[in-house]
Amino acid sequence: MGLAKKKGGGRKEPLFGLPAALADLRLTAADRIPNADDKPKKSKRKSEEADSEPPRERKPQPARSGAKRRSKSRLRFGIGRLFYWCAVLGLWGGIALTGVVIWVGAHLPPLQSLEIPKRPPTIQIVGVDGSVLAQRGEMAGANVALKDLPPYLPKAFIAIEDRRFYSHFGIDPVGIARALVTNVLHRGVSQGGSTLTQQLAKNLFLTQERTMQRKLQEAELALWLERKHSKNEILELYLNRVYFGSGAYGVEAAAQRYFGKSAKNVTIAEAAMLAGLVKSPSRLAPNRNPEGAEQRAQIVLAAMAEAKFITDAQAQASIGHPSYNVKPAGAGTVNYVADWIGEVLDDLVGQIDQSIVVETTIDPKLQSVAEAAIIDELAAKSVKFNVSQGALVAMTPDGAVRAMVGGRNYSESQYNRAVTAKRQPGSSFKPFVYLTAVEQGLTPDTIRQDAPIEVKGWRPENYTHEYFGAVTLTQALAMSLNTVAIRLGLEVGPKNVVRTAHRLGISSKLEPNASIALGTSEVSVVELVGAYAPFANGGLAVSPHVVTRIKTQQDGKLLYMRQAEERNQVIEPRAVAMMNAMMRETLISGTAKKAEIPGWPAAGKTGTSQDYRDAWFIGYTANLVTGVWLGNDDNSPTKKATGGGLPVEVWTRFMRTAHEGVPVAALPTVQGGWGLSNLAQAASQVSAPTPPAPVNGGGYRPAPTRTNVRPEPAAGLDGWLMDRLFGGNR
Repeated sequence: MGLAKKKGGGRKEPLFGLPAALADLRLTAADRIPNADDKPKKSKRKSEEADSEPPRERKPQPARSGAKRRSKSRLRFGIGRLFYWCAVLGLWGGIALTGVVIWVGAHLPPLQSLEIPKRPPTIQIVGVDGSVLAQRGEMAGANVALKDLPPYLPKAFIAIEDRRFYSHFGIDPVGIARALVTNVLHRGVSQGGSTLTQQLAKNLFLTQERTMQRKLQEAELALWLERKHSKNEILELYLNRVYFGSGAYGVEAAAQRYFGKSAKNVTIAEAAMLAGLVKSPSRLAPNRNPEGAEQRAQIVLAAMAEAKFITDAQAQASIGHPSYNVKPAGAGTVNYVADWIGEVLDDLVGQIDQSIVVETTIDPKLQSVAEAAIIDELAAKSVKFNVSQGALVAMTPDGAVRAMVGGRNYSESQYNRAVTAKRQPGSSFKPFVYLTAVEQGLTPDTIRQDAPIEVKGWRPENYTHEYFGAVTLTQALAMSLNTVAIRLGLEVGPKNVVRTAHRLGISSKLEPNASIALGTSEVSVVELVGAYAPFANGGLAVSPHVVTRIKTQQDGKLLYMRQAEERNQVIEPRAVAMMNAMMRETLISGTAKKAEIPGWPAAGKTGTSQDYRDAWFIGYTANLVTGVWLGNDDNSPTKKATGGGLPVEVWTRFMRTAHEGVPVAALPTVQGGWGLSNLAQAASQVSAPTPPAPVNGGGYRPAPTRTNVRPEPAAGLDGWLMDRLFGGNR
C-alpha cells in the first residue's frame, strides 16, 4: 500500500501508535556529536581559489613567550612539590617526635605520683666534747623562703642562668636557639639552653649523665613542674637545692660555707659569686679557685646590670668585694676518721634516710696535736730521709680511738694509711714472739744466744751486723737483736706466734714461717695498735672503735649505742708484767731511748722493715696506746729512716702533749711472783753488752757464758735472696 504524502510535499513518518505529543521527539543533525566525517567539506572552487592566493604575512610573535610560560609552569610545579614534601616530612617528623615523647615518658615514673624528694640526709660527726668534727652529705642549711632573701640574690641567678625565666613555660625555645647559634659560631659548647626549671628537674629527679634521653626526660619534667608549681615556688626550690661545691647544697649552706653568714645577709658581690658557682661548683669554689670564682662573679654582675636588676654603679662597686670566710675544705686529717665512720655506719644503723648525729671517741685537741706532729715532722725531714707519708693512731687501753691521722694531707690523698694500708711491721712485731716464749715458760732473764744463724740457706743478721753472745730476753728485745728473735720463733713455733698475734687482735693473714719473727707479714696501723692495748690494760682483749652513739638530728631519737663488751683475758697478768718490764727497757736503754714522757712509765717497741721501707714505733702508757708509721706509698726505700728515729720523735711530741695535766698511772704489774723487782735482780746477774751508738746509744755487754740453743733446720732456700729480703729488720 502506498504512503500518502503530506500537503507541502514532506515525508510523513509513521507514528507506530505513539501519541501525537511525542511525535516530534526525534534526533536531528544538530543533536548529534560531530566527528571528523561530519566537518563540512570545502567546495572544489573555494579550494582552488585558496591555492591561487598568495600567502598572507603573519605578525611576528615574541620569541620567548612560550619559554616564559614553560618556566613559570616549572617553578609552580617545583614549589608545589617542595610544599608537598615538606608537609610529608613534617607529618612524619611529628609522628616520630610524638613517638619519642611517648617512649621517654614511658621510662619516667607516673607524673601524677611524682613528689618533690626530701633533701638527702646529713651525717654530722662530733667529738667526745660535743664539737663538730666533720660532716658528710649536705652541709647544714635550712630551706630559706624566697621572700626572706634579698631581691638581688634570686635575680643574680635569673640574670646568668635564665633571663626569660618568668616568660617561658619551662622550656625556652628562644634560649635554645640562641645557645645553638652561639655554639655553632664558637665551634663548641659555650652556652646551654636549659632553663632554671629544667635544671631543677634534673637535680630533683634525674642523674647528671649527658644523654639525649636524659635531656628529653628533663624537658618533660620541666613542663610538669611548671604546671604544678608557680614560678616563685620553682625558683625557691631551685635556690634551696642547687649544689654550690664543698658539700654545700642550697644558698643557705653555701653562704654559711663561703661567707660565714646567712643567705639573708649576703651582699650583691656575694650573691653574684654564689650565682656564678652553679656553672662549675668544683672548679669555681672560692676555697679552691678564688681567682676563678671572682672572675665568674664579675660576669654575673655584668649580666645583672645588663638585665637592669642592678645599676652599672652598683655592679662596679661590687667588683672584688666578697667577704671571704673560707676554710680549706677536706684538708683536715679528721676526714680520715669521717671516712672510716662512713664505712661502718651501714653495719651499725643500716640505710640512712634522715639526718643523723654520730658521737665519737675522738678528742679534737689530741686530733690536732697528732695532725701537727705528722705534718711538721714530714715537712722538716721528709726530703732528708725520703719519707713522704705518715700515719698515727692513738687509743685508750680499752680501744676507744682518740686520734687518727691517715696521711699528711687529706685533700691531696684520701687513702687512709692508718686503716686501709697494710705494711710490714718489722721488729714491732717481735713482742708477739716474746710473749709466746713467756707463755711457754721463759722469763725476761732467760738467756739466749746472739750469734749468726742460718735457716734453710737464709742468714738473717742484726741491724749493726754485730753479735753479743749470750743475752737475756730483755736485752735482746730492747736492742732488737734479730738472731735471738729468730731463735725464739723457731723454738716456740711460728704457728704459735701467729696464734698469739691473732688472739691479741691482729686480723690480717700471717704466714707461719721463720721470718714471721721479724715482722714480714703485713698489718695495718690500727690493728697493730689494738693488739698492743692488752699490754696496757692488764691483758684484756680490745676492739678498736670510734662510734659511741648515733641519734637523729631532728628529734634526737637514739638509733645506736655502743654496749659495754665482755672482754676476755687474752694474756695472763704475770705475762703482761713480764712484757711490760721488757718493753719498758726499750725506752730506757734500747732502740727507743728518745721516747720519754716525763714522770710517766711507758713501754713500746720500734720496727724497721727491710731496706728501710717502713719505720714504726708502737708505745703505750696506762693512759694511751699510740702507734706511728712513716714510709712511702709506693713502698720505695727511705734513706735509712728507722723506727727509733722519726716515728719516736712524732710519738714523743704527741704523747707529751696528750699527758699534760693527766694524773700519772703505772703500767700493769703483779704483786708477788715475777715483777719489776725481779727484772732488776735478773739484770744484775748478767753484764750488759754495749752495742754501737747507732743502735741504742749504750746498754749491756753479754757475759761469756753460753746456753744451749736448739739445732736449726737444714739449709735449703736461697740464702742470698732471703738475706736481702729479711736481713735488715730490727
